[in-house]
Order: sequence, then C-alpha cells, then structure tokens
Amino acid sequence: MIMNGKRILVVEANPIHARALSKKLASAGYSVLKAVDGSEAIGTVRKEKPDMIVVDTTFPPDVAHGGGVSWDGLLIIEWLHRMDEAQGTPVILICGNDTAQYQKRSLANGVVAIFQKPVDDDELLSAIDKILNTESQKP
Repeated sequence: MIMNGKRILVVEANPIHARALSKKLASAGYSVLKAVDGSEAIGTVRKEKPDMIVVDTTFPPDVAHGGGVSWDGLLIIEWLHRMDEAQGTPVILICGNDTAQYQKRSLANGVVAIFQKPVDDDELLSAIDKILNTESQKP
C-alpha cells in the first residue's frame, strides 16, 4: 500500500539487505524499486524516475554483463549524477566502511546523506521523510 506516492530506488547487490530495506521502506508507505547493480539502476532511473535513490557502496564484479565495469556505489552515483532523468533526485549512500572516506566524492555528486552499516532504521526513515518533504516543498 503506497500512502505517500513517493518511489524510492534501492540499489543493493545483497538480496537479504535489499529485501530488509525494501520492507522497511514499504512499511513506511513508500513504493520501492530495486536494482542489483549499476546497469540495472541506470535502466530503472531512465524508465521509472524515482523520487529518491538509496545506494550501497559495495558490489561484486559485474559478471552478468561481461565483467567489464567494476561497479561500486560511488561509480553508480557518478553515472546517475550525469543523467538528465536523475537531475535533482536526492541520493542516500549506505556504506559498510568508515563514511569519512566517501564524503568528498559523495557530496560532489549530489549525495544528501551518508549512513554507516548497521543503519539505524529510525534515523534512515527520518532522514528520508525530511529530505522528500523538503524536496516536495521546493517551487
């Protein structure tokens, strides 16, 4: 049941983490789109134009597509940042490592918040609500 009409793309390679985050977001009233790698994320953004994107930092080699591009969350965000369909779309980065190492590159590519695993669900949902409500109030 979508209560607020907002759609969030979750880009996460780990199916357990993706399912858990998707359930949390859905229970908070969001419609959830999922992508397991960078190429799927780009295709989903082009087709669906989500209201927000939540990206993990760690991805395995892209063997499904020939292994040519070694995606990580920051590379995905850099690609999305250059797409017309993602312009103005807030991005949240979730990382398993120290968030400080991602700060500079993330902020340069439009990341609005960074969370370190394990993520506090209430903090994440509060940040998402605040960001999406602020975005919808812009002229």
